[in-house]
Amino acid sequence: MRRAGEDVLGARDGRPPFAGSYPAAAAMALLALCPFLVLTTATTLFQQQLEHDLGAGMFGLQVTSGLANAGYAFGAVVAADVYHRVSRRRLYLGCEIGFVCSSLLALSAQGIVAFAVGMIFQGVATGMLLVAALPPLVTTHGAKKLPATAAIVNLGLFGVVTLGPLVGGLAGSFHGWRPLYAAVAALGAAAVGVGLLAFEDSEPPEPGMRFDWLAIPLAFGGTFLPFFGVSWLTRGSFGSPLFIGPVVVGVGCVTALVVAQYRKAEPLMPVKLISNTLPVTGTGGAMLVGAAFTALLELAELYLMQGKGYAPVLVGLLVTAQLPGIALAAWLFKRALPTRWTPWLALSGLLAVMAGAALLLFLSPANAQVITPVAAVLLGYGAGAGVAPGLFMAGLSVPSTSIGPTFALVELLRSEAAFLLAPLLLAVAQTAGSLVAGVHLAVVITLAVCAAGGCALVAVYLLGGARPHPPDLEGWIDGDATAYHSPPLADTVRDT
Repeated sequence: MRRAGEDVLGARDGRPPFAGSYPAAAAMALLALCPFLVLTTATTLFQQQLEHDLGAGMFGLQVTSGLANAGYAFGAVVAADVYHRVSRRRLYLGCEIGFVCSSLLALSAQGIVAFAVGMIFQGVATGMLLVAALPPLVTTHGAKKLPATAAIVNLGLFGVVTLGPLVGGLAGSFHGWRPLYAAVAALGAAAVGVGLLAFEDSEPPEPGMRFDWLAIPLAFGGTFLPFFGVSWLTRGSFGSPLFIGPVVVGVGCVTALVVAQYRKAEPLMPVKLISNTLPVTGTGGAMLVGAAFTALLELAELYLMQGKGYAPVLVGLLVTAQLPGIALAAWLFKRALPTRWTPWLALSGLLAVMAGAALLLFLSPANAQVITPVAAVLLGYGAGAGVAPGLFMAGLSVPSTSIGPTFALVELLRSEAAFLLAPLLLAVAQTAGSLVAGVHLAVVITLAVCAAGGCALVAVYLLGGARPHPPDLEGWIDGDATAYHSPPLADTVRDT
């Protein structure tokens, strides 16, 4: 027998039947973000199949991958603007439907152009879903759920990335890339269904807010231009105008975007709010660890496939050892979030990535099957302990009402660092005298960047006078206060 006010679908008073359900909210976030993130680390391992089936060259596929990643970063900024005027439920469902259509386009593509368009719009839709699906999971289920949510975010945003090589290896070894895209489209359709049953509608926060005619063009230039520029390295050299020009102009666009948002009275993204010690070190750490992790993963895959001639499925199995590392990091993050230990966990992530890089320096044809899994465990732990805690150090330093735009800003900067550094280092490895020497040189560069960046972040933290303290999660959930009370940058030397 139905209760009063309940319809045949189980909805009460016009609400979806699973509105307010924490498992449903978690499922929506994971289904929204995971499929595309798996593809970002999977496509490398079935690239030869794509070249054969689509009649594409390495350059075309590299551009496709780069612009898809650019679409992800750009989509997050677009959503930070759109969600002010459109309800999150409609934004979520519209983006998921767009993701399904884009996946079907890529699945059915007979040439590189259709495949590239599908991939790019998959990225844009997923970037927008980051802002539509993740904040409700974080902010609407109470402070007691936040540690579990942090672990879910960690596994959802970064854990599935570690599955990408295994999925890509299976697709590459068994000619299964089209079934893979069919599965991705099916997951998108499942996300639409869960959204219809669980995502409660609400009024947009500022329906009269004007479109930001400065931020969106700058975000477009700051993502698509540099990502195209680094893709050009598969065809040209570091001295090519088609590499230098787009990268310089694109990085200038990102810089101008951040400065403009800092100065704007009502910005899309709260740059001024996170321009203090804790969020700057958290965001910087997420950028550094994310970039190093992506670069080292791709360098290891390059060595194993081209240097050793391993089959894609074996390469995928070797690097999937990342998964236990990231699972450990997610568990530790769940325990650390309510305590004062989150900044220390983020530092341990950077140190683990550096340890993984140092281990890869000893990679040789004789020990590849031993060194690679051990290094992968360290890299997986580093990604899980370094990126998600940094993301939350920024998010908990602003009121909870600004969490969506904050995530958009951090993901924009993290993606910019990760997907620019990796192609640059791959180009270094492939243009050296030998592949082994080139990979070792690229790993040394990565290790040096991590060491220099880590020292700089520690200096910022110490000069700010920050002291580790537990976040006020209850006050943050109420929306009126920040969870972290972070000192200004260089606060200890300002008076001097």
